[in-house]
Amino acid sequence: MAGYDLTVARIDAIAAVPAEAWNALDQGGVPFLRHEFLAALEATGDVSSATGWTPRHLVAYSGHRLVGALPLYEKTHSFGEFVFDFGWASAYARHGLAYYPKLVSATPFTPATGRRFLIAPDLDRAVVRDRLLDAALEATEQNASSWHVEFTTEAEAAELRARGLLYRTDCQFLWKNAGFSTFDDFLATFNAEKRKKAKRERRRVVEDGIRFEWRPGHTLDPDEWQVVHALTATTFLRRGSSPYLSAETFVRLSACPATEPQVLLARLASQVVACAIFFRGDDTLYGRYWGAAGDFHSLHFETCYHQGVEYCIREGLARFEPGTQGEHKVARGFAPTLTYSCHHILDPRFRDAIARHLEAERADVARYAAAVGEHVPFRREAREIEALD
Repeated sequence: MAGYDLTVARIDAIAAVPAEAWNALDQGGVPFLRHEFLAALEATGDVSSATGWTPRHLVAYSGHRLVGALPLYEKTHSFGEFVFDFGWASAYARHGLAYYPKLVSATPFTPATGRRFLIAPDLDRAVVRDRLLDAALEATEQNASSWHVEFTTEAEAAELRARGLLYRTDCQFLWKNAGFSTFDDFLATFNAEKRKKAKRERRRVVEDGIRFEWRPGHTLDPDEWQVVHALTATTFLRRGSSPYLSAETFVRLSACPATEPQVLLARLASQVVACAIFFRGDDTLYGRYWGAAGDFHSLHFETCYHQGVEYCIREGLARFEPGTQGEHKVARGFAPTLTYSCHHILDPRFRDAIARHLEAERADVARYAAAVGEHVPFRREAREIEALD
């Protein structure tokens, strides 16, 4: 397909594109890239100019057919991205320059890896990607200090680096399914000390009388969603912030099987004392939010990690991404894994300074991931199998 028959346009609401056309693009099985997910956030106002996330999506057409899309937002702050550039914004301010607005290609409030350039699977990816990329660069020139492509795939990061974008790495902790039949099969890969500790954690929760219940989002009524939302809000409030997503957004997401949250309720007798919200992709479980009504020993580890691993084994999912940060995940079988973002900085002075910073930072992240990787709980032979995978 020749590149010159493509046209690229900007849309200020994803509702301007039919859901079936958007969802026909290759999204890699990630629920956060679906039309229903992005539309729910816009419809409820969780993503809007009022919250500092103004939609500026780019779409590519061949004739009347949608063949490519790039989620794009104009940002007036750096919250809700999990790729931290507050230091960059501070440096701009010290020099009397405006860092905001900036442009961001990401899934709002969601630090999950996925491709950002969504292309029709039967077309030449490079041709469509480059037209969208050119349009993003042009949009940056017109009204932004920079453009940031966050939590992209390693392959897509390499493509963007080839076009001159700076790249950044960070570290998350992920679980991989090695074909386990049961949770005990998974624990059998641990060394004796760590296996004993994991079993003790799980036993303490049981001894406290807490029982768990998995609920698809559509089975929760509005009152139950309010309870779940209030519990998860406590986690945000303890950190001095407000929840990113409203209860209405979760209700909307529950109406579509592809974006439906999976809710884990922890009950003490009949009372819900804790909960966690997960999303499910084609082969991956994503942990997003959690909250508890009190301080229960080991309940956080059980609710957010052990139960999620057990769910993946039961459902045959290949990966579990429980969210950002948290070295405590390592002892529970989550291995350090690099994440990638790419950055286009307009001002050449800041671009050169940031490039030097990122080079040093990448070396630090690599050393950190290697050092933390020495503390995974697996027996030596299990580590060797993991290294070969």
